[in-house]
Order: sequence, then structure tokens, then C-alpha cells
Amino acid sequence: SGKSPEDIDLVICATSSPDDLFGDAPSIASAVGCPKGTPAFDLTAACSGFLFGTVTASQFMANGGVKNALVIGADALTRWVDWDDRNSCILFGDGAGAMVLTADEEEGEGGGDGIGLLGYAMHSNGLGYNDLKCIYRGEPKKISTPGDGTVVHDGSYDLMTMNGRKVYSFATREVPTVVEEAMAKAGITADDVDHLLLHQANIRIMETVAERLGMPMEKVITNLYKYGNTSAASIPLALDEAVRSGQVKKGDVIACAGFGAGLSWGAAILKWG
Repeated sequence: SGKSPEDIDLVICATSSPDDLFGDAPSIASAVGCPKGTPAFDLTAACSGFLFGTVTASQFMANGGVKNALVIGADALTRWVDWDDRNSCILFGDGAGAMVLTADEEEGEGGGDGIGLLGYAMHSNGLGYNDLKCIYRGEPKKISTPGDGTVVHDGSYDLMTMNGRKVYSFATREVPTVVEEAMAKAGITADDVDHLLLHQANIRIMETVAERLGMPMEKVITNLYKYGNTSAASIPLALDEAVRSGQVKKGDVIACAGFGAGLSWGAAILKWG
């Protein structure tokens, strides 16, 4: 990005598996050398996290309060998978990726050449909560207090559970729609998109979404076969590899979409710069 840690005005860490339940972003900001006092916070939206974090950072930049934002997607879901469930444990991996967003001082987010976030859409539906979750599990513990004592709970979390059939149906139904919504807000069509970058959950989901959008698989960026589903890390990991390899070039339009637990889903149209 050409930026130093001293240039960063905001750090957002999208994660559902932090090392510290109170948040990893402040310690990350300190570890990379951001100035003392730099605002940093975690954002939890599971596999939609990096996309939601990118949009959140863009709002801080749009109001002029932030020039440079560091958005991180990091997850270690292998801590929470059920290793006895071969239908799900083989799908997930651990990873982290990051992106620096810079606001254009003269012409706002996009700048004169239209680089940046062109449009976005985000949604959630708690009615699908049970389809993909990692819920709190407390063990009762009685402590001595006046009277009969008090029961508290030692905190922990259960293993992750997923209804694969329902998640697949949700993703293939909602993701094409939200990408079209974001494209409409950006004032573009599928023909204007150079790359389709989806959360790396399932190759069949990617194929179905691309087909419903009328985009060939040649436009789809994927590295799922290397790392599996790395949750909030999957979009930045795939984007980084595509940029490094020359697949994504300056000025390319990328339609990104994240989807997952919550249920949550969203899309953003980026013009790379």
C-alpha cells in the first residue's frame, strides 16, 4: 500500500475467533507499530466480516475522520470445529489477510479516476441463526455466599454446528441478489465487472452464483483448494494472491460478496487502485 504504521488512522479486525474475547484489534495495532491512541476494534460478522469491515471503514473515511484504515480478516475456526464430524471439519482452515483503504482528499472515496468503493449492500436475518452457529456454553458453578449460595457459570463455547444444506440454499439464493443490488448502487452491470470475488466457502456456491449473475467462471477469483474456508480471512487472502499474480490490475472492477453465520450477507463493488 505504500503506507507506514504511522499513517494508519483506524484498525478494524474482523474475526469470530479472537485470541482475546475483549478484542484483538488494539494489540494488533500496537504490534504493527500504529501510533498510541489509534482507534482499533474488532467486528464480528463471521464469514461476512471482512466485507462488513471494509464498508464500515469506508464510512469513517466518507465523513472525513479517517484518511487511512487498516482492515483485517482473521479467523482460526479449526479451534471450534467438531473433529468427529467429517462432513464439516474438512471444510475449514485458519488464515489472516489485510487491506489498507485510503480516502481521496480532493474528490472523496473514489477519487477522480473512480478508484475505491463504488457501491455496497449488506443484510442479515436472525431467523437463520441456528443454521450456522458457535454458541455459548456455561458450566454451572456454586459459590459460597450468604444464605444458600449463588450459582454462576464458567464460560465456554460449544463446537461449531452447520446445516450445510440450508446454508447452501441461503447462499445461492441471496448472494446473486445482493451482488446485483450493489452493482445497481454502483451504476454498473455484470458486463462491467472484471472479477467476481466471493467468500471462499464452497466451489459449487461460486459456480451457481456466477451462473445466476451471467458471469463466466473465468471471472471468478478462487483459492479455496489451497486453504479451505478461512471465514473472514478468505476474501483478503484470495485478493492478495490475485493482485500479486497480476490477475487483478489497477482499474479492474471487482464484485465482492461475503456470506455466513448470522445469517449475514453483503456485497461491495471495488475499483482496484
